[in-house]
Amino acid sequence: MSEVRSRVESLRCKECGESYPLEARFVCERCFGPLEVAYDLSGLDPAETRRKIQAGPQSIWRYADFLPFARPPQTALPAGMTPLLRADRLAERLGLREVWVKNDAANPTHSFKDRVVNVAVAKARELGYEVVACASTGNLANSVAAHAAAAGLESYVFVPADLEEQKILATGVYGTNLVAVRGSYDDVNRLCTELSADHEWAFVNVNVRPYYAEGSKTLGYEIAEQLGWELPDRIVVPIASGSLFTKIARGLEEWLEVGLVKGDFPAFNGAQAEGCSPVADAHAENKSVVRPVRPDTIAKSLAIGDPADGPYALDLARRTGGGIDAVTDDEIRDGIRLLAETTGIFTETAGGVTTAALRKLAECGEIDPSERTVLVITGEGLKTLDAVRGSFETHEIEPTATSFAAEFEGEPALA
Repeated sequence: MSEVRSRVESLRCKECGESYPLEARFVCERCFGPLEVAYDLSGLDPAETRRKIQAGPQSIWRYADFLPFARPPQTALPAGMTPLLRADRLAERLGLREVWVKNDAANPTHSFKDRVVNVAVAKARELGYEVVACASTGNLANSVAAHAAAAGLESYVFVPADLEEQKILATGVYGTNLVAVRGSYDDVNRLCTELSADHEWAFVNVNVRPYYAEGSKTLGYEIAEQLGWELPDRIVVPIASGSLFTKIARGLEEWLEVGLVKGDFPAFNGAQAEGCSPVADAHAENKSVVRPVRPDTIAKSLAIGDPADGPYALDLARRTGGGIDAVTDDEIRDGIRLLAETTGIFTETAGGVTTAALRKLAECGEIDPSERTVLVITGEGLKTLDAVRGSFETHEIEPTATSFAAEFEGEPALA
């Protein structure tokens, strides 16, 4: 038995603690709570582990000791090690000292979903599946189609029929079986849960969800490593299901446990669109129950009306001194523009949500100006072009210097 194998113990219920074998299952038979991967990290030496990470591949697999495999799998399409950029102009605009942007749009299919799909597809192959599938609001569809193609697996991708055209095109090009469902994401997810009982397929965010979710931890690992093995003071993350939000935190908790990093745990701030803000609403009302809503927002990648990890996201925000805020569609558009104008990063609507939430936190004094804050950007703006349509002016001129002068310098054009 390898050294890594002993660290991956079982699947464990987040509610009652019941343990299960490392197979394709996602819900506890005893209490119906969600399952997650349990590890034994007690044998890891911090100095040796750090050296191993730094010598590892430029992908999520440099963190293999903290992922659910006996040994690092071979994957055809690497993900991770995306830029962490210091955003001084954004910080200045917001009146803050130090803001960093974790730009996960730099992944192969231009979103953080490549991290979770990299893990899920590798686990699906290990478990013997030949078909992978997913329910998606867009980014996951792109990623599953691409990673399945690279791995030589058949795939089925289920999306809401009203998804942005850019995300549809960027999914179908990989040769997947693309299924547009007339309904919301929650309708799509229910359908996939039903189909998972009748098909021998690995639904990455259903029956292999416990492994899939582990990929999100690598965002936390990278942030700490790229900050020189230090923790930020605050992290602002978009919330859809709540899994990304809570798993970034779990990754940092694991590194504190092992001793790879030290210091105070960051405050975690979540961001949602007002048109789909069940977790933000529960936080504002100081409730622990997240009531499902019907989504109506331009931020379709966050449009999950019944978020599976909503209660855990609430708990994380409250116990770390953070919060969960909602922003309007107009604020989302302004957030996209603000990030682009100050950093040169063009984000999709989910990044507009986090940027707008950061601006709101700064303006209301929730962030100490001396803090080091990390803003997580999860996807590429080319995926949601309609969100910025009409948000700027194009100057059309004749091909002459006098026409240019008339347009920009107030000089009359010569006849």
